[in-house]
Amino acid sequence: MAVKLGRWAKLIALWRALRRGRRRGSPGIGRRLVALPRMVIAELRGHYSDLNWGRLALIVAGVIYVLSPVDILPELGLLTVGLIDDAIVVAWIARAVLDETERFLLWERDRTRALGMS
Repeated sequence: MAVKLGRWAKLIALWRALRRGRRRGSPGIGRRLVALPRMVIAELRGHYSDLNWGRLALIVAGVIYVLSPVDILPELGLLTVGLIDDAIVVAWIARAVLDETERFLLWERDRTRALGMS
């Protein structure tokens, strides 16, 4: 039963984070995910300088943590409490990706407008 609750907690946390990212007028989740590689490439080329590399590293570390088999140890020992940490990490990852990509997409839109007016 605790494993089922943990899975539901993860899904609910992810759903809430994604729902926050679907505000009226904001880009969709698919558009944001497609923007991730463009964001990193623009940063590496020196065009975009607002990428928070520390936050990006934490996002990658969070994904590795949630997907890794090492994460099973707290879940086996602490049951529900061990699954709650996954839900928190997944919600934070979703929120961080939404924040970073929204900032990038706004920058990209403003840059396109500025280049179009020049």
